[in-house]
Amino acid sequence: MERATDRSEQGTTVGAGNQENPAGRTPTRAFDAADPPAPGQGRRPLDGIRVLDLTRVLAGPYSTMMLADFGADVVKIEQPGEGDDSRAFGPFVHGESAYFMSLNRNKRSVAMNLKDPKDRAWFLSLVEKADVVVENYRPGTMEKLGLGYETLKKTNQRLIYAACSGFGQTGPYRNKPAYDIIVQAMSGMMSITGEKDGLPTRVGASIGDIIAGMNTAYGILLALYDRTQTGEGQMVDVGMLDAQFAVLENAVARYLVTGESPKPMGNRHPSITPFASFAASDGHLVLGAGNDRLWTRLCEVLARKDLLEDPRFATNADRTTHADALFAELNLALSPKPVADWLETLEAAGIPCAPIHDMAGAVADPHLRARNMLVEVTHPTAGSMLVPGIPVKLSATPGRVVSPAPRLNEHAEDVRHWLD
Repeated sequence: MERATDRSEQGTTVGAGNQENPAGRTPTRAFDAADPPAPGQGRRPLDGIRVLDLTRVLAGPYSTMMLADFGADVVKIEQPGEGDDSRAFGPFVHGESAYFMSLNRNKRSVAMNLKDPKDRAWFLSLVEKADVVVENYRPGTMEKLGLGYETLKKTNQRLIYAACSGFGQTGPYRNKPAYDIIVQAMSGMMSITGEKDGLPTRVGASIGDIIAGMNTAYGILLALYDRTQTGEGQMVDVGMLDAQFAVLENAVARYLVTGESPKPMGNRHPSITPFASFAASDGHLVLGAGNDRLWTRLCEVLARKDLLEDPRFATNADRTTHADALFAELNLALSPKPVADWLETLEAAGIPCAPIHDMAGAVADPHLRARNMLVEVTHPTAGSMLVPGIPVKLSATPGRVVSPAPRLNEHAEDVRHWLD
């Protein structure tokens, strides 16, 4: 979530870089450098990469969490006394924000006011030692503080400087504030989301922020890899609007080919049918029969072989054209039995299908549990709690959740050891 105002101008900021062999370096772990990894934990691919993180709320913290999960030493620079805005977002556990804790695990916190001469000098000394700076302020904020990319790279030529903003560093909208709902609206995402003939609808999760955060992490990794070839850093510029537009896949393609703007279609797919949600006797399920073989099998399972003879449903294109009529027939066929019975029957026949979980159902799902998509951490104030796990599974150097989200300024003394 981009803030409409820039608290950074009150004094919180960060930069980065690092001095090492251009051909690659032996990692120097910033977390207790003298200590080996705990038994069974092993190395992670970003061990030794030092990240100064002045991002707040969602897009930026999501990107740096991705880096921290895979070993980067992420030091979160926060405003003294207040910290990241999201520390004030509920719900709370013993006074600690669950929102903040869900996005800032594996990081360390230092409170810094960069208008204070001592803090500024400390910050600039850290810049000399760091690999990456990440910020998500409005363009120009860092330059006003005298800490923009062009300035910081003079201190460290190997600097990777990532800026994640609402509209990017260039273009006519660069100075506009943005929230997730703004970029979902402007990208066209809301125009294709919702029920048929209904109002444009925001996607339930803040995908405008999260997709931008993922692209920021991706850009940082690309720049780090390029640095191993060139020995030089560079700037990574990610705009939330750009990132949101880039994931619209066939909506953009359909418009460019036909000249017609796609409209909301509810849960159905615009070009694959049946591929939607349907009503059973006690609730809803989704199923997808994406080719003629699966369509035939579905009709057999539903005891509706007559649909195979109906010319309206002969091909996928025909089924898509006559989707409303087809869905009426399928809902009628599914209505006598409960969701659980249909899932068992459809899965036995190899037809893609699923229940529609609420959060309780998703959290309890045995597959997500088996994939370690919920992990337990112990926060010194909030106590033991579950947080989402790491979706990327590496066989040799897996990510892991090592520590809970930090308390404000918890690691000020530890980070001073960067300068030893």
